[in-house]
Amino acid sequence: MSASATAKPPFERIVGEHGPLVWRVCRGLLDQHDAEDAWSETFLAAMGAWARFDGNVAGWLVTIAHRKAIDVIRARSRGPIPTDELPEVASSVGLPGGRDLDLWAALALLPPRQRAAVVHHHLAGVPFAEVTRLTGTTETAARKAASDGVQRLRALLVGKDIA
Repeated sequence: MSASATAKPPFERIVGEHGPLVWRVCRGLLDQHDAEDAWSETFLAAMGAWARFDGNVAGWLVTIAHRKAIDVIRARSRGPIPTDELPEVASSVGLPGGRDLDLWAALALLPPRQRAAVVHHHLAGVPFAEVTRLTGTTETAARKAASDGVQRLRALLVGKDIA
């Protein structure tokens, strides 16, 4: 095998080519601030393994980004949620008041399986066969979760009340 056949592109080029894809996955699963951290953590982890990696770069990076986002979600679920004042009635999301219903905020309202299926398939362009591996579901369940998630997003974004 020649040296040129085994040469890898510089890691900076990988970041440039796949950064937007990783951002869509991180931002789809997390809020702006946490997504920035997960994006950075994804590329730090990837850079550490780059010399040993040989495979589908996009799929590898989506998998790392998904895991970094899950790490953030798990860490956040174990900690307190700061607020200016305590709600009079318990909130299902832990925050008093309403939410801005732009796309990112609407995604945050989806149940975890729907959110993951929508983000991976529709924002990251991952085929359903790969979504099943990332989410630990069947392809039928992933398709159903994505379909239900898109339907719920449409309802949220046009202001219809959904159950």
